[in-house]
Amino acid sequence: MDAFTAGLLQRIRATETDLSRAQDEGDDFLVEVEQAELDDLRRLAAEHGVEVGA
Repeated sequence: MDAFTAGLLQRIRATETDLSRAQDEGDDFLVEVEQAELDDLRRLAAEHGVEVGA
């Protein structure tokens, strides 16, 4: 795995964690921010053929 792929997957995992935390805390604004970031990261992964788990 190259550095780009590893870094992207790490950012996705971190964002998923942050999104989950925001949901647990009931912070609707932060949920929207984290979801948008996650969508962007998943789009980037798809554009570069990086497999992302469910």
